[in-house]
Amino acid sequence: MLSKLLLLLFLLPLLELYVLLSLAGQIGTLPTLSLVIFTCLAGVLLARNQGLLAVRRLGLKLEERKLPGDEVLNGILVLIGAVLLITPGLITDTAGFLLLLPATRETAKNIIKRKLQQALLEGYFRR
Repeated sequence: MLSKLLLLLFLLPLLELYVLLSLAGQIGTLPTLSLVIFTCLAGVLLARNQGLLAVRRLGLKLEERKLPGDEVLNGILVLIGAVLLITPGLITDTAGFLLLLPATRETAKNIIKRKLQQALLEGYFRR
């Protein structure tokens, strides 16, 4: 698992740079830079909006005296999406936007739950 993460951390910036340079070669440097700035600003606004909604839903669950499992996971995914949007690059921006949109975040949340359930059944989490 750690080796996959390290590989991702090494390859992702190279892939981002390749995509940005390729796009700049096709549409120009200024439009590419403008696109990166626009996605960053739009992402910050969307992250703020979705983050506030996640916090509000968390508060409602706590007021109802219910466990806020889904709300916590939503908050974590919104935070990850925001971090990806702050990171310059079109691949990370796309992934960040997908985590901020409720429909695709729901899909990601279901995948994570399935993976966690599988890990629990296989005994990966022990004392």
